[in-house]
Amino acid sequence: MPNRCWKFAIALGVAALALTGCSTGSDDSDKVDVGVLVVTMFDPETEVWLGREDLPTTVEVPGAYKPVRCNGEGLCVAETGQGKSNAATTMTAILGSPKFDFSRAYFLTAGIAGTPPDQGTLGSAAWARWVVDYDLGNHLDPDEAPEVPFGYRPVEDYNTAAYRLDDALVDTAYNLTREATLADSPEAAAERALYPGQQGRTPNVAKCDTMTGDDYYSGKFPSDTARYIMGVRTKGAGVYCTTQMEDSATATALQNFGYLNRYLSLRTVSNFDQPAPGQSVVAHLDHSSPGFALALENQYTLGRRVVDHLLKNPYSQ
Repeated sequence: MPNRCWKFAIALGVAALALTGCSTGSDDSDKVDVGVLVVTMFDPETEVWLGREDLPTTVEVPGAYKPVRCNGEGLCVAETGQGKSNAATTMTAILGSPKFDFSRAYFLTAGIAGTPPDQGTLGSAAWARWVVDYDLGNHLDPDEAPEVPFGYRPVEDYNTAAYRLDDALVDTAYNLTREATLADSPEAAAERALYPGQQGRTPNVAKCDTMTGDDYYSGKFPSDTARYIMGVRTKGAGVYCTTQMEDSATATALQNFGYLNRYLSLRTVSNFDQPAPGQSVVAHLDHSSPGFALALENQYTLGRRVVDHLLKNPYSQ
């Protein structure tokens, strides 16, 4: 059915299109019908998908970090750029674009992350139940405010501090992937052995919770701070197991457009969030972990399995 703008233009004559700001390119038949939007953050994460999927349609979206790549089956891949500002800007541009139909779509972050060594291991994967923002609140010098645990006060929730994702959807993704074979390597095993309690561990799939922070931290104190903030923001319900830089922003955009209940956050472990005993935090940050390649491989393996399921079972209200 013609929209109100089109009816108005017909009444005035075709030339009125230019004067009214109406466009002839907004027909629903021109939209890309999205079944699953896979959200990646930087080139290595994206290249795993682009290198293995046939995504012949390129959609330029004003305001987005990069074009969205899609195929006729309903799979699209969008790279947001790193950090909360890039993720929020790109997701808002894409979700608000008239070039897509998201009425039956799901949304899947497929990216890498750090983990505290007592929770995960290199190559492991975690489906988030909670997505929590590390940065919001007061971060105080603990030496000057010893009465404040970890120097952190939440102050207020800002309406974006913590998101609980849809339990049934998270359970579906977990059950589809929990027995999947994950990539591992002798190099990753050797790095694990440097950490207490990591000797002999192998990658697995878990349900736990993810922390978003623009501050890419390294060290036991910031890791323990993240654990504390997770507890505060989720009232003790969350278990901190991955750290990344975008998912709170992605979740905020999805919430604002009414899609949060269709969102999955998959993070695979590329590195530990603190140095091994005897290693400095600077050396830890500068170190190229063998978990990086494993995490890229495993996010695709698990993500694709869930994408297959979701494409066959599109969202319906």
